[in-house]
Amino acid sequence: MRHEVKHSINALDDLVLTARLKALFEHDRHAGSHGSYRVSSLYFDTPYDKAVADKLSGAGVREKFRLRYYGENTAWLRLECKQKMGQMTAKKSIRLTKTEAKRLMSGDLDVLFAPKDPPRMFFYSRFQGNLLRPVVQVTYDREAFHYLPGNVRITIDRNLRTNPGGCGFLNPDTPHLDAADGLAVLEVKYDAFLPDLVRLAVQIPDRRSAAISKYVISRRYD
Repeated sequence: MRHEVKHSINALDDLVLTARLKALFEHDRHAGSHGSYRVSSLYFDTPYDKAVADKLSGAGVREKFRLRYYGENTAWLRLECKQKMGQMTAKKSIRLTKTEAKRLMSGDLDVLFAPKDPPRMFFYSRFQGNLLRPVVQVTYDREAFHYLPGNVRITIDRNLRTNPGGCGFLNPDTPHLDAADGLAVLEVKYDAFLPDLVRLAVQIPDRRSAAISKYVISRRYD
């Protein structure tokens, strides 16, 4: 379990923060030559949109399921469950091939059925028991920084865009709609403690942490 704090920031906040973070911290090792990379996620939800309802009602314990790839590499896919308890988060994940991902997206849950593989069976039981189906694609550009003390990861997610229904998820050129009206999302994740250097670096006047969900924001066109 890790702590996770989020802020919604405007373009000026973004400009000031980015300059400060670049002066203090190294870019995450997963980032490209410009310090950022593209993240594409296909979210799954129940027929009654339980993940959306839990988020909007402020449920203390909740789960979100998504299929994700980075950049334009659709051959490297990861199926994830993000579990949230208060401000603490954890992830479970498994690798899927592109063929397996296509089967899952079409509703073929047998692709997850593997009695001798507990991680895959976890996803199989959740998908089967909750009737999960793909609902929306969420794509954004992420700039990430890392600070070893506290195992801190600081990210700024920009250009949040959505593809309702998720059709064409495995095609990086699929058209999207703007979802965030120019705002970006600052996230700070850490283990047991947040170093003072990071706490001061990410402070923005008149901003408070908020329960922001890129998934919920991206459902705006439903």
